Amino acid sequence: MENYLEKLPSFVDEIKSIKETIITNIVLIGQIPSPTFKEKRRAQFFMERLAECQIDECTTDGYRNPIGIIRGTSGAKPPIFVVTHLDTFFTQDTDHNYVVKEDSITGPGITDNSVGLGVLISLPEIFQKLNLRFESDIVLAGVIQSIGKGNLRGIRHLLKTWSTPIRGAVCIEGAELGRINYYSDGMIRSEVECNIPTVNGWEPKFKPNAILVLNEVINRILRLRLPQRPRARVIFGKIKGGFSHGIIAYDAKLGFEIQSDSDKMVKEIYSDIKDIIAGVSHEYEVELKLKTISSLYASKLRYNHPLVKSAGEVMKELDLKPVSEPCESELSIFLFRKIPAVTLGITKGENYHQQDNRMEIEPMFKGIAQIIGVIMAIDSGVCDEQ
Repeated sequence: MENYLEKLPSFVDEIKSIKETIITNIVLIGQIPSPTFKEKRRAQFFMERLAECQIDECTTDGYRNPIGIIRGTSGAKPPIFVVTHLDTFFTQDTDHNYVVKEDSITGPGITDNSVGLGVLISLPEIFQKLNLRFESDIVLAGVIQSIGKGNLRGIRHLLKTWSTPIRGAVCIEGAELGRINYYSDGMIRSEVECNIPTVNGWEPKFKPNAILVLNEVINRILRLRLPQRPRARVIFGKIKGGFSHGIIAYDAKLGFEIQSDSDKMVKEIYSDIKDIIAGVSHEYEVELKLKTISSLYASKLRYNHPLVKSAGEVMKELDLKPVSEPCESELSIFLFRKIPAVTLGITKGENYHQQDNRMEIEPMFKGIAQIIGVIMAIDSGVCDEQ
């Protein structure tokens, strides 16, 4: 353990020596539009780059998740997964041209998650540069249909159909460097649609306003008394509706998410909100539809789990300050299936989820070194006692 910890600072400089390759991979894969459910082109590029590295196997699973496998030295050890998602929040019509400067790269989706993908497909060359071999097979997976309505379908299918035990996993996110996620809240993500019908093609003179109806839904949800233990919250993330300043809105949509470290509390809050929506629909004589977009169960590793402790030691060796918070991502599916895993960030950035999203180049090299350090920790056996 101490041997590879001592090597980590020197890894940073060696990784930096192939800076151009890593940046090229980030830009080339990041400039391919990849909205959820339309990741095919990016998945093909993912496979092509891994094939060019001549890794041992390139394939896809039954759900079209692209996978690269680097064979380990021991056929007896289960594989280690390194995973990130292929899809982004941006449509195909968005301009995906990236601006590369000496210290940064700017463009839509760069931190979520083009930098993660670029680093993932660079790992075979980084391993070669560092002269690293592992006992376990290393499975590099870019998963589709992850964010939003994708509901993590890609990783769900990959793990459900994987035929062998999995030793451990590292989930990669572009930002923020220093994050170490090892637990996931329970969650239900939903939408409420409000539609005001017309009568025989005519609109009533004093018809309800769909935006104001949803405002009433929000107000009533805000009156719910949520506990501090178990902790719980409702996040209103999206609202959309109407056509023009002087026309009453006859349709609108509200997006919200319930989060708690208690699955029971998530279900109770969802039931309360369902009752609120039914009541508002009846009182205002409008049609309100509640639709669940995605959901997760709460899951976690212990704080003193060897993987969490080892990841902390890796970060300390690289002068990184760990920050922990819940993470509703591929991590939650690994943990739900009792597979030890952590999520790590690669670099620092700003303007997240905006078209001028920016990542810093220099911190990335420590971010990559920490990922390699955690892979080495798993390969040394920190997850095996489980």
